[in-house]
This record gives sequence, C-alpha cells and structure tokens, in this order.
Amino acid sequence: MQIQQQWRQEDSDYIRKKVIEHNLKNLPDKVKHPVKNVSFILRDEDGNILGGITGTIFWYHLHIDFLWVDEDLRGEGYGEKLLQSIEKFAVENKCKLIQLDTFSFQAPKFYQKNGYEVVGIIEDHPIQEHQQYYLMKRLTY
Repeated sequence: MQIQQQWRQEDSDYIRKKVIEHNLKNLPDKVKHPVKNVSFILRDEDGNILGGITGTIFWYHLHIDFLWVDEDLRGEGYGEKLLQSIEKFAVENKCKLIQLDTFSFQAPKFYQKNGYEVVGIIEDHPIQEHQQYYLMKRLTY
C-alpha cells in the first residue's frame, strides 16, 4: 500500500460518498433527510446580485454556508431579511437547528443579535488578531 498526494475530483467524491455511507449506517432513519441546497438572492431592478444567503439542509438541520450583502447596502436590513428567509425555509423543512461559522471581522454580532448562540471560538485564526466563531440556533415550533 502507498499514500499519494494528489487532487482528483473523482477521488474526493468517492471519499465523501464513503463517509456519508458510514454516517447513514450509524444514524436512525428518523434523522435521515434528503439533502437540499437552498439560496435566497437579492437583486436590483436590472438583475444584478447585491446580496444572498446559501445553505444546505441535511439531518434536519440547516448549515448556512454564505451570507453576503453589497457594502453599499449594509445596515439597511437586507442581511436580516435574507437570514429570516432562510430560517423560514428551515422551519418549513422541519429543521431542528441552524449552524454556521463566521470570522470576527465578518458578522458574529449580527448573528448573536438574531438569536444565534456562540458554541465555539478558535482564537488566532485566520491570523493572530482574529477569531473564527461557530454559532447555532435551535428552532422551536
């Protein structure tokens, strides 16, 4: 046997598939949920993208991947509207929680203001002056 350093998409896909198979064998059927990718996009009247939020639903939770609003529109409530849109989608899909990560120079206070709880912090990442925050919000019905 040998270990090789290389990048091939098909190898990465195979490893991902095997991890998913392992996970599914170790989880009860009640948490198995089809994977759904979701996004909400903010566009101007010309169709230009000025913001958006993306995420993935699996195991009855939503992972927020990205939230971005054009700098000229920040502070006008669009980020909150995008967040509320994806949260509503999560509730409609019976998600029990939402999780995400963000950096100290991004939006940890924004998420906390919107009901997210810090569950972990990595200090000095990506550089000494910053931190990476992990946040979650439990959804109740």
